[in-house]
Amino acid sequence: MTERLVQKMVLSAGFLLGAASLVDAQTLQHCAPRDQVVARLAEKYGETRQSMGLGSNNAVMEVFASPESGSWTITVTMATGLTCLVASGQAFEEMAEALPPRGDDA
Repeated sequence: MTERLVQKMVLSAGFLLGAASLVDAQTLQHCAPRDQVVARLAEKYGETRQSMGLGSNNAVMEVFASPESGSWTITVTMATGLTCLVASGQAFEEMAEALPPRGDDA
C-alpha cells in the first residue's frame, strides 16, 4: 500500500468522520454499541485496533486490522458510545516510515 493511498484513506475517513456527526447515527444500519462492534471484528475477522484519532466533534475514529488476513475496518464512535462502520477492505499493511524533518514538505 503506497503512502499516498494511506493519506487518501485517512483524508477520506476524516471527511466521513465529519459527515457522520451530521447524520443521526442511530438510524444507520451499520451501527451498534462499541463493545459489540469490537467483539464482532475480533471474532469474525481477527481484527484488533491499530490506530485511532479524535475528531473535533469528540467522535473517535479507529482503524482495526488483521495483520494475518490483511482485512481492515474503519469505525467512528460517537460520544454516546454508538459505533458505526465507515469503511472496510483488504491488503492492510503496517507502515513504519520515519516522518520527514519539520519544515520539509517531502
